[in-house]
Amino acid sequence: MFSRIMVPVDLAHLPDLERALTCAADLAKHYGAKVTYVGVTAAAPGTLGHNPKEYEAKLSDFAQEQARSRGIDTHEYTVVSHDPATDLDEKLMGAIGETGADLVVMQSHMPNVMDYIWPSNGGKIAEHAKCSVMVVRG
Repeated sequence: MFSRIMVPVDLAHLPDLERALTCAADLAKHYGAKVTYVGVTAAAPGTLGHNPKEYEAKLSDFAQEQARSRGIDTHEYTVVSHDPATDLDEKLMGAIGETGADLVVMQSHMPNVMDYIWPSNGGKIAEHAKCSVMVVRG
């Protein structure tokens, strides 16, 4: 049913993503699917790398560790953004097409009053993606 699963990850908050990471790995094993971890970074230096190449190396290390520890086929895909805080949804939507994903598995948070002002990333992706989207509650 699924052959390419995309999982957006924030390397700064990996413990908060555990449920989605586990769910994606379980689905990958069940369907024999490849998992692509997508990270969005800025071109400017940040806490996760001085440049996009350093960030990409950390994302690659993460993907390789997931492959070893979970027994799945993984890849990484880095997206460079001028301002990840404002165009994250747009960049993730583009990554769906660029990775050929037929399923997106992403972590969400419990809804709160701010979701009425700023919709969640998961909700926006689920609303607009042309593939299936599974939003996993944290």
